[in-house]
Amino acid sequence: MPPAPSRTHIATVTAIVVVAGAMTVGHAAGTPGCSAPVVLGAQFQIASCLDDLTTAGTVATGHTVPADWAGLHPAGARNPSGVPGTQIDGYFPDNSTTNTNNGWNHDSQFVIRLPEHWNGGLVVTGSPGNRRQYANDFVISDWVLAQGYAFAATDKGNTGADFFRDDVAPGDAMAEWNSRVTQLTVAAQATVAQRYGRPAAHTYMAGLSNGGYLVRWQLENAPWLYDGGVDWEGALWTDVDNLLTVLPKAIANYPESQSNPAARDAIVAAGFDAESQPLWEYHDKTYWELTQRIYREEFDPTYAGADADYDYASRPRAVHDAVARIALTGRIQRPLLTIHGTLDTLLPIGHDSDVYAAMIRDQGRADLHRYYRIEGGNHVDGLYDIHPTLLRPMLPCFRSAFTALESWTAAGQSPPPNATVPRSDAGDPANSCALGN
Repeated sequence: MPPAPSRTHIATVTAIVVVAGAMTVGHAAGTPGCSAPVVLGAQFQIASCLDDLTTAGTVATGHTVPADWAGLHPAGARNPSGVPGTQIDGYFPDNSTTNTNNGWNHDSQFVIRLPEHWNGGLVVTGSPGNRRQYANDFVISDWVLAQGYAFAATDKGNTGADFFRDDVAPGDAMAEWNSRVTQLTVAAQATVAQRYGRPAAHTYMAGLSNGGYLVRWQLENAPWLYDGGVDWEGALWTDVDNLLTVLPKAIANYPESQSNPAARDAIVAAGFDAESQPLWEYHDKTYWELTQRIYREEFDPTYAGADADYDYASRPRAVHDAVARIALTGRIQRPLLTIHGTLDTLLPIGHDSDVYAAMIRDQGRADLHRYYRIEGGNHVDGLYDIHPTLLRPMLPCFRSAFTALESWTAAGQSPPPNATVPRSDAGDPANSCALGN
């Protein structure tokens, strides 16, 4: 694919837009007569005027894809509903076709939601994992829409387990994630200004997993677009700590870890909390090897060995240069709140957010950062339903962090200090999380 568009190009490109009254395929049929602003740079868009922009309404009307957000929230989570407004679905120019949502077979799809009762703000997200543009609908969109925020999300320009095929050179596919989020933010800000007659007073970035990585990258590299962000256990990419340095050790040692204390200790030494051992079998079957393979394919496509034998440190310079293209530095330039579960069994906290917090301090930016280690939190909240005595949901902690970010940036009220948030058996763990006293 061609290189991802630059920020200058994104900001000046002329929109080529088709607004259709109905669709013959896909789920996001437009509403006849529903008007919406032109989305800057979009190749295609379609508008729907809805009685409810939250998943309580969009599941029924077909304006979300539940498979995009399956497994990301605990079963007991309560979400608001009844938010009327306009939804714009569409896509930016792209020549890859991994996203089949809406029957379009076209990447760089986006969704923008404009509530009827607007609070003056905008929340922008990128998808977690290799999911598509509706992946944050339950865990982020519903809640911020109910507060009056406009909401925008992107599929990051490529999706699925073969996302790495969407490149010419190693690292291209992930580099596109960052430029597509920037592109969407510029477009969404212009859309909001058209729709409401004034610019957003505050633009926030929020995301989970790969979406959290995108928050970190945007606040380091495009801070002028945002007032702050919430990083929900974002993936860390540096030349020392990344998925390719951690996961091979788990893959290599798991087969013997149930019976061999040395193998079990090796997984713990790789950064995985010993208390997370009941989760290892699931992650071995579902996450570790697949995740290791697809990101190794992205940065090191010539490697021909086994995933368990992969040694990132010894790989050719070109591999390290590819990672450097998308690596984080810790030089954030806007307020950032990070939450990360101590029992994260995909991105172990000791080789991820603990490291990133130290990077921020080393850059002299600690005054812009708050870090909350959530005791018992895992990478995906769906596992809480299976392990309710071991885990606690992260979703309510994200909501508490977002509220703290609002107070910090809009009212000058400092968030609670950095802390390890203890697990409590009291209250409703799927819907409450206090970050501090």
